[in-house]
Amino acid sequence: MPKNLQTIGFDADDTLWHNERFFHLTQDRFADLLADHAERDHLDQRLLAAERRNIGHYGFGVKGFVLSMIETAIEVTEGRVPTSVISQLMEAGREMLAHPIELLPHAQSAVEALANSHHILLITKGDLLHQERKLAQSGLGDLFDGVEIVSDKRAATYERIFAATPGGAQAAMMVGNSMKSDVIPAIQAGGWGVYVPHELGWDLEHAEAPDAPRFREIADLSGLSGLVETIG
Repeated sequence: MPKNLQTIGFDADDTLWHNERFFHLTQDRFADLLADHAERDHLDQRLLAAERRNIGHYGFGVKGFVLSMIETAIEVTEGRVPTSVISQLMEAGREMLAHPIELLPHAQSAVEALANSHHILLITKGDLLHQERKLAQSGLGDLFDGVEIVSDKRAATYERIFAATPGGAQAAMMVGNSMKSDVIPAIQAGGWGVYVPHELGWDLEHAEAPDAPRFREIADLSGLSGLVETIG
């Protein structure tokens, strides 16, 4: 008899390895650079608004974040931002892109535990080159049967990906730290959605937990194998 679960999809950033904390650190640096021009709360709001406007143009990831910081700096200084500030923001972006990968607790053991029994996918969004570099550095690449680096995560995204996997969407699960991108659309596509909370979050990824029979939440990835076993 086929298993209820045949495919497990993993998100990457802040599910398998640290990511958001580097954005927070850079945003702190950004606030220091613009401290003479805007209060922190106001600056954060302006930056978030710029990121929201620019996602459709630049996509997700470090490059779009840096461009949104530069745009915000120009706005709050009414075009008088020093070129030295722009240079420092660009350097901060390069540092983010080059930062070594640090796996989250239980990430490797969770993927390894399921790799021999299930079809394992990495499904992540962001800049193609950066995500490929992070995967290569993570040491997890050989454990995945497939890697999908997508521009966004919607129900149609998971429908397309899961349609090519054993058992289709009904036998698929997506595991991630974003309710909006990892959990809800995977459930809408017909699969299971497992929320693994992370201490840091991005406001644009916030969503309420769905009232759905295929929604699950675990404290961290150490609980994933047990959850998969209960579903069968």
